[in-house]
Amino acid sequence: MTGRLVLIEPYADRLGGHHQRTLVALARARPGSLVIAPHGIAREAVTALREARARLATTPAGRLAGVLLAASRLAAGLSSAGQRAFRSRRWPRALRRLPHQVTLVARCLAEASALRTARRLHPGAEAVVILTANEGLHGAAALLGGQPHLRFVHEAVTTEDAVVRLFGWLARRGEQQVIAVYPTQAVGDQFAAAFPELPAVVRAFAVDDGRRLTAAEREGGRAAFGIPAVEAVVCLVGGWWPYKDIATIDAALARLKEPLHLVVTGVPLDETVLDRWRALPDLHLHTVPGPVAESVLRLVYATADAALVARQPGVGKESGLVMDAARLGVPLIVSDHDPALTARLRGQPWALAFPVGDPDGLADALHTVVRQPPERPGPEAPRLLGMRTAAEQAGFLTHTFDSLRTKESPC
Repeated sequence: MTGRLVLIEPYADRLGGHHQRTLVALARARPGSLVIAPHGIAREAVTALREARARLATTPAGRLAGVLLAASRLAAGLSSAGQRAFRSRRWPRALRRLPHQVTLVARCLAEASALRTARRLHPGAEAVVILTANEGLHGAAALLGGQPHLRFVHEAVTTEDAVVRLFGWLARRGEQQVIAVYPTQAVGDQFAAAFPELPAVVRAFAVDDGRRLTAAEREGGRAAFGIPAVEAVVCLVGGWWPYKDIATIDAALARLKEPLHLVVTGVPLDETVLDRWRALPDLHLHTVPGPVAESVLRLVYATADAALVARQPGVGKESGLVMDAARLGVPLIVSDHDPALTARLRGQPWALAFPVGDPDGLADALHTVVRQPPERPGPEAPRLLGMRTAAEQAGFLTHTFDSLRTKESPC
């Protein structure tokens, strides 16, 4: 299949993250595809997308698309103001949640604007896909956008309260013009309870672009950080969000009995914690302010003997960091927070698992890397985790979208 896609990425303006990498990979797999980024595109991604011969749209096409995007930005502004006004716990919980409900509406309106733009600029697309979709108001986006589409829903950050749920209920017929794509079964099960009528499939979001790290990159990474080739390095990538278990990492590093280099990059980070790590006798800390470009991120991974992923118990969404490690050929130290992921990694010599929330278990894994770095994952590792090539992913999206083609447009 060689048909062109419409790829909508509301977060294309943000540097880093596997959402941007997947966007570029899919555009390369289907040259001439239309990329719609309602909030703009990061400069690095613009260059890569132009090299892929993608058509870029960062402004709405048509009057209604413009009105919807303007309304989205107004709602986003109101949400930000509300979050500042109601951040104190002195306010009732309903008021503290209200700005986040407005955020759901703002995202829905931005999606609808992008879908209207897709309908105007590329009415015959092989597939229309929102790569990072709102976790609610799925049918409303389809009805307001006037465009059947696929939507990757990565996680549930904000659930719908009464008013937004009513809005969604009124637009529920639009759910039949949508297929949700969940990156893991755990996410799918979570959303199935909230949206039982929403058609859905499960498919990994990250794609294997085949660009494994080279020996030259690994040598260059060590040289860039001034780390001798014989010394052990672990990297900790990505912002310190609530679902990450920084407390267990903190406690484990304090238990180190052998020298280790730790390269940390991401945003946000906690400088108080970093200062504590700098004072540890057996830890050599290297920090790279984030967010960083893909080239810098590859340098960080190239330096490492292993990448560290520690999450809170029960977090079942797709880990872009685990996918990065498999895709690039970097060994893993990973908590057993997700039973499905743990089962896939069991017995793999390149993956060291430790009990979730257990600093002693993590410290043992770190000492293992110091004494004998694990072997690197082979080219079969991405498929083990459910990753496919960009061409295969584009084919899957086209095939899945075909099931919506014959349905009547919502408006």
